[in-house]
Amino acid sequence: MAPRSRRRRHKKSPSSVAPVVETPPTVVAPVPLNLAKPGPSIDTLGFFCLENNVPGLSQLILQKLNMKSYEEYKLVLDGGTPVSGFGYRCLEEMFQKMEDTFQFCAYCKALPSGLSDSKVLRHCKRCRNVYYCDPECQRSDWPTHRKVCQELRLVAVDRRVMVLETLMLFKKKKKGTEWDRGITSYSFFPAGDFVLPSGPWSWLTEVVQGWDTWFSMRRLQLDDTLDAVLESQAMTTLWASVRRPRPDPDVLKGSLKRLLTDVLSRPLTLGFGLRALGINVGKVGGSTVHVVGASHAETFLTRPGDYDELGYMFPGHLGFHIIMVGVDVAAGFSQSTSASLLEPGTVQISGHRGLYHDFWEEQIETGQIAHPDLVVAFHPGFHASPDLMEAWLPTLLLLRDYEIPTMITVYSHQELAASLQILVDLDTHITAYGANPFASLKPEQVYSNPNKQPVYCSAYYIMFLGSSCQLDKRQLEEKVNGRV
Repeated sequence: MAPRSRRRRHKKSPSSVAPVVETPPTVVAPVPLNLAKPGPSIDTLGFFCLENNVPGLSQLILQKLNMKSYEEYKLVLDGGTPVSGFGYRCLEEMFQKMEDTFQFCAYCKALPSGLSDSKVLRHCKRCRNVYYCDPECQRSDWPTHRKVCQELRLVAVDRRVMVLETLMLFKKKKKGTEWDRGITSYSFFPAGDFVLPSGPWSWLTEVVQGWDTWFSMRRLQLDDTLDAVLESQAMTTLWASVRRPRPDPDVLKGSLKRLLTDVLSRPLTLGFGLRALGINVGKVGGSTVHVVGASHAETFLTRPGDYDELGYMFPGHLGFHIIMVGVDVAAGFSQSTSASLLEPGTVQISGHRGLYHDFWEEQIETGQIAHPDLVVAFHPGFHASPDLMEAWLPTLLLLRDYEIPTMITVYSHQELAASLQILVDLDTHITAYGANPFASLKPEQVYSNPNKQPVYCSAYYIMFLGSSCQLDKRQLEEKVNGRV
């Protein structure tokens, strides 16, 4: 860990940070900082935060999954065997129970169990995504809901199509486990229907500046992939199982493209960071990227080829080793963190379950693993909770004091403002921030607050390198020595 003597705080106005976005965000008050105890799992915190807006929602979700506790839920996600009767007899039952977890009144927050016999929850006919217990609640909520209704219609389609992709991945990853036994209709989902476009880029890296140019470059391959999915038996079975009208082909293609960007956003965002920070990917022995605070979702369904697009982004690279570190890293995810040289042109993925500053002391300071060339945190969330800030503070100070090139992504402009304020308070030297050209295009709905404006994964980024105070000191030394 970084020497304690280097951990200092100097207040600075956010205006001292050179902005990259056109309109600097409004800065909000920072979260109080202290080192009392490590924070909670962000996945656990997110699950129980559902209660803040809809009391009883977390228990409803567990009930529909036939589970008794959150611990059992996590056990199943990690591939363990539940003690209760988890599983579904058919896809129709699975889809219905999944949809049941979204059924609460968007206006008064009433759950089905809290309704009188004369009331029943009905969805909005436009978006088919939010529910109301009676026409009065729907009319009262319309001024708010109308602002997001069209976008939530996309969310509803994506949610169902995403189940198709997820089941395919589960079949590949969890064959023979409780997940496989729990859903008896897996045979309807043949592996390989949804294959990501891949292969060397036909355009120069500098030309591919965002999704528009990426889609143009991959157009022929992408069209073939999307047509194959639309014509597959899996897609037919999907819409028969959800008992909803099948959307038009253009709507489904749009959904598949959004889900595709959601999968590829992380590797391409890593590439964007490497390019923007000037990291040398031609280094002998390969380049190392640490993904800090890696969540369960980032690791559980990750397959070896998911980050190949990063390699195609840099033709001639000498290897990438991506190490995902976090307390929520899925059990069973590759724990190999060997320091052996990488094969040129390969992308290796591994994981480590634990806190990053502990990982640094145990693996990096002992020389078992090389220092990272880049550290990335996807949606760290340290702005949202004092407990999470406590957990993240040692890592942020470490990255600052060891001058590790670092990139953070956030969901929204509000999160960007709050995170910038915290990093400025910590004296980090922020080199750039702004809209991420490879942000996911899939709208993310706040589960328990459906009428909140949807956000997009990795919508904005922040890059920092070292301390602003270290930079000032270096500039002063250069002036004294006559180098400026």
